[in-house]
Amino acid sequence: MGDLGSRGFLKERAWRMLVGSHRHSTTTTRAGGRYIGQTFNSCCWSFLSFSRSRWWQSWDSSILGICAKSRRNPTGGKMPCSGFWADRTPVHEAARRGEILQLQQLIESGACVNAVTYDSITPLHEASLRGQTQCVKLLLAAGAQVDARNIDGSTPLCDACASGSIECVKVLLSHGAKVNPPLYTASPLHEACMNGSSECVQLLIDVGANLEAHDCHFGTPLHVACAREHLDCVKLLLKAGANVNAAKLHETALHHAAKVKNVDLVEMLIEFGGNIYARDNRGKKPSDYTWSSSPTAKCFEYYEKTPLSLSQLCRVTVRKAAGQRALEKIAKLNIPQRLIQYLSYN
Repeated sequence: MGDLGSRGFLKERAWRMLVGSHRHSTTTTRAGGRYIGQTFNSCCWSFLSFSRSRWWQSWDSSILGICAKSRRNPTGGKMPCSGFWADRTPVHEAARRGEILQLQQLIESGACVNAVTYDSITPLHEASLRGQTQCVKLLLAAGAQVDARNIDGSTPLCDACASGSIECVKVLLSHGAKVNPPLYTASPLHEACMNGSSECVQLLIDVGANLEAHDCHFGTPLHVACAREHLDCVKLLLKAGANVNAAKLHETALHHAAKVKNVDLVEMLIEFGGNIYARDNRGKKPSDYTWSSSPTAKCFEYYEKTPLSLSQLCRVTVRKAAGQRALEKIAKLNIPQRLIQYLSYN
């Protein structure tokens, strides 16, 4: 089995055992995917002594033998379309590189468009992640599953939003891609906010994306946009009715803005009703994350001494009552156009 004391070798093996993935980097993410970081690293250390045992060597050899058999087709025909141990296929590579002619030839020769890799990535994931619009169209026309999920729970629509390809997003949506995934997983809107693609954010809002979708790692899309300092995305979310005081472990978007020390972001959140006195799970207010006498600290100090005006507070209250899709609801109010513009932050 070679040098079982090698940390690199053990991390590779432990990673495959833990999550079934051939990607073993703990410092990078793929389309918003989240690897198991601390849990994975701690498991590697306990895995070190276990991997030296003869029982493990015997068990490992048996497993490798089973895997090798599962990859062989006893009938001599084509390999199965999918399976936990399936590796990358030529279809994956053609889709990733945008090689349309080669992809067309592979499909015509009977190659499976829904083949999956170790981490359940399909060719449609690859094409979407790299913004290969024509390949996306070709795969969908050949029967690719539009809402296939990889090991991180990401769909091709998530990957398209991560790439910022508005054309890919439009194609996937036109083929019925779901804009709102199950609870506590990253949504396409999270990915668009993480990438800073305001076009994708606006499109997703228009088709009904849940502004309060909560990812167990990142919180709401507003948390993500603030943490990445994408002001255009933040403004789109807030104007559409995102809850400015939504909390993840009691941490609000304003806490994120304070941590990144972005004065413009802090001012925007406060103008939309951000609570400067909100405390996170450490009992800290947003201002507690700023340096004394810094521009951000002075901004918080100003708003503590100069609260929002009555008209501003009324606007915040009306918009809070409107909730999600605030712009749509406000536009239908039977009030003067000037007030509608004011309530819409125009």
